[in-house]
Amino acid sequence: MKFLIAPLHKRLVWYLAMEEYLAANAKEDTMFMWVVRPTVIFGRHQVMENEVNIPYCKTNGIEMYRRKSGGGCVYADEGNLMVSYISPSPHSEQVFAHYMQFMSYALRKIGYPAVTTEHNDILVENRKVSGNACYALPTSTIVHGTMLWQVDFNRLQQAITPPAEKLAKHGVESVRQRVVNLCTIQQDERLRETPPITNMADLMNCLTRLLADYSDELPQDAYAAIDAIEQTYLAPTFLHPAQ
Repeated sequence: MKFLIAPLHKRLVWYLAMEEYLAANAKEDTMFMWVVRPTVIFGRHQVMENEVNIPYCKTNGIEMYRRKSGGGCVYADEGNLMVSYISPSPHSEQVFAHYMQFMSYALRKIGYPAVTTEHNDILVENRKVSGNACYALPTSTIVHGTMLWQVDFNRLQQAITPPAEKLAKHGVESVRQRVVNLCTIQQDERLRETPPITNMADLMNCLTRLLADYSDELPQDAYAAIDAIEQTYLAPTFLHPAQ
């Protein structure tokens, strides 16, 4: 698998556009990782007002976007490592299962006893450290996920307002109760096969070494195409479709 070095300081939807560009052009499995300023991203079929505390986000400078894949609402900030995986295969269920297996495997190699769930999450010590979604295209598949390193959970809980029945399905009372930062979990020395992880850069480097065969950079001629795709996410009719 190829690890692609992503540019810094872009909007969250720019990286989603980068996923689309790679899905249209990739000839091999490709992964890249990225970090964004505080942002809420919600699923294609979700009603924004039901999932996002819009007044809080506007007051606190938290950006809000819709993605083209399904799944739930996610809060991301500088303490959340975002992971994108693109495969030139249309068999999305197989691709997604493969991603969940190799990502939980990599976390175990780092020293975290990670397990996957039927809800597309990765858990450590029975709490969520990674949420994931899959986006199927005619000739390829996009998987994107979160990796909670040092996320501001106070902001997360204020910014996201999931329906009570969704929390009840997981047997918890709040978003905060379900999640945990990896930086607060002690690595299991019996599992760990890498140097100790002390910051998010260490986490990204270890994941890259464990999962990728080689690294490459995004070609310069890709930027204009990605910029154009980004505009589809920013269109008012996509962010606020007619109900």
